[in-house]
Amino acid sequence: MRVLIFDSGPLINFSMNGLLYVLENLKKEFQGKFIIPDEVKYEVCERPLKVKRFQLGAMRIQKLIDSKILESPSSVGVRTETIRKETKRLMELSNSSFRANEKAIKIVSPAEISCLALSNELGKKGIDNIVAIDERTARMLCEKPINIEKIMSKRLHKRVKITENNLTELKKIKLIRSSELIYVAHKKGLTNLKGENALEALLYGTKFKGSSISFEEIKILKKL
Repeated sequence: MRVLIFDSGPLINFSMNGLLYVLENLKKEFQGKFIIPDEVKYEVCERPLKVKRFQLGAMRIQKLIDSKILESPSSVGVRTETIRKETKRLMELSNSSFRANEKAIKIVSPAEISCLALSNELGKKGIDNIVAIDERTARMLCEKPINIEKIMSKRLHKRVKITENNLTELKKIKLIRSSELIYVAHKKGLTNLKGENALEALLYGTKFKGSSISFEEIKILKKL
């Protein structure tokens, strides 16, 4: 079994770009499960359904849940309580690893960390998985936490220190951005856009709707 775990960012990104249909096409090719943790479901469906401005996008994502394109962690044998406990542990770990003037700095939220928690639990079961996440801080937390130290020091105008060895366990988590998902989908012919500028338009569309991808990375993807 393979699992793709979705954070809020890629789902909102695809919704705002009119690309949610691509997830349906990808699911058929993926030969695995697309999973959405409860914390993410709350962010992209339950809460925005109560706000008229965001209601349409929430209904579009809810449709994917209703049609089983997006499934709950229970479908891969992971209990809600298990994820909550692991999310709490990783939240405490992450938010205590960066300090300024001896005070801890909160850098992450429960939804994105719940995705990392689920990834850890699936790893314990030997289930291959990857987390679809656009949020830059959460990505750096797994890939290069020292960069958070630099960014936070500049933003806060004070020295931020990191206890990087606390975060080594997160380095094994595999990540993918909405930009890379749309790249794969387009290369497989799963988007309804054609023409020489289609890939560029899709990549820039995801960038300007929240994917943490640089202009240079887009140039590289276009050449692949």
